Amino acid sequence: MACPNIPLEALLRWSEKCLGALDAFESSPDNDTKGGTSGIGAAIAQKLAHRGAQIILLTHHAPSDPFLVEYIDDMRSATKNELIYAEQVDLASLHSIRTFATKWVDNIPPRRLDMIILCADSLRPKYGKNAVTEDKLESTWGINYLANFHLLSILSPAIRAQPADRDVRIIFGTCSSYIGGDLASLKDTREPLLEGKVYGSTKLAIMVFAQAFQKHLDAYQRPDKQAMNARVVVVDPGYTRTPGMRRWLTMGSLWGLLGYLITWQLWWLILKSPEQGAQSFLRAAMEAELGRGVGGRFIKECREVDYLRPEIRDGEVAKRLWGFSEKQIEALEKEGAVRRALAKKESEDLGNDKKKESKTTPIAEKKISTSNGIGPRVPGSRRSRKAD
Repeated sequence: MACPNIPLEALLRWSEKCLGALDAFESSPDNDTKGGTSGIGAAIAQKLAHRGAQIILLTHHAPSDPFLVEYIDDMRSATKNELIYAEQVDLASLHSIRTFATKWVDNIPPRRLDMIILCADSLRPKYGKNAVTEDKLESTWGINYLANFHLLSILSPAIRAQPADRDVRIIFGTCSSYIGGDLASLKDTREPLLEGKVYGSTKLAIMVFAQAFQKHLDAYQRPDKQAMNARVVVVDPGYTRTPGMRRWLTMGSLWGLLGYLITWQLWWLILKSPEQGAQSFLRAAMEAELGRGVGGRFIKECREVDYLRPEIRDGEVAKRLWGFSEKQIEALEKEGAVRRALAKKESEDLGNDKKKESKTTPIAEKKISTSNGIGPRVPGSRRSRKAD
């Protein structure tokens, strides 16, 4: 009798432990998803679309971009769901975020909003180059944390304006790196975090903000005197084969990429697929129990657990972080407004110069003298007719 391969079987069961969790839940009809075109975000959007949800993907691509148009068409065909759309938001630009969110909030009547799923992510690998946002801010901090803070700060009125009988959820993506994060040494600079702890600190910051945002929602007194119906859920999907994970494993180098290609079978066994990683988000999105009681719960690999960092529930830490974020955004937006104004003026001046050049086309005038000092004959003139 052959001996079973117990370690391999246990590993496979561990990697698939959440696969059956989805079937017991139902979907919400209108969802905004950030990071919905790759990795876990794409898997979440596919699963929700299969269940008839209306999906709005927030992407930095223009709606007319051929890649995005084809992606939406393929997704509609695969899920048999025509209620899939995309709107342009560049998370690396505070101005782009404000433009989108302000347009959403100004809509009358308020647009329906059942869920916001924040799973966009940026990671600078060990040997990768420093990247900055459009506002000249370190990209990991700018995209992983500050963009989410800015977006939800503006969308807050639209969230609070939803009817009392609607179950509204705001789902934040995180990972276990938050345990090593450090917010005590935040600096008011373009690179506010300590080198070597940047990624983990952004995850810790977004979790602190998630708790603070839940308190912000709970403090609102609805005009109908009903209880607040919006709840925050924080999700850690576990180690998953996403583009961000591959970037971290390869460390941003060709040798790292070679090592990953050689050992990819091992990572295939250890890491979850994006569809498996999406199950934790889908539980946060659809389990009825999470729509009742207090908000701010933490789902890790399909199980509700407690936070391992006490700062996450610390009101003073949240207050300092909120104030720091508001001041940083205010300063960056002022600088961005000045840059846009100067760029617009330069563009207008260039356009005016081109118009002047087109109107004042130079005409070369030449003096042609003759032997008797009289200019050349002009065809059709009296002197010309006499000569003829």
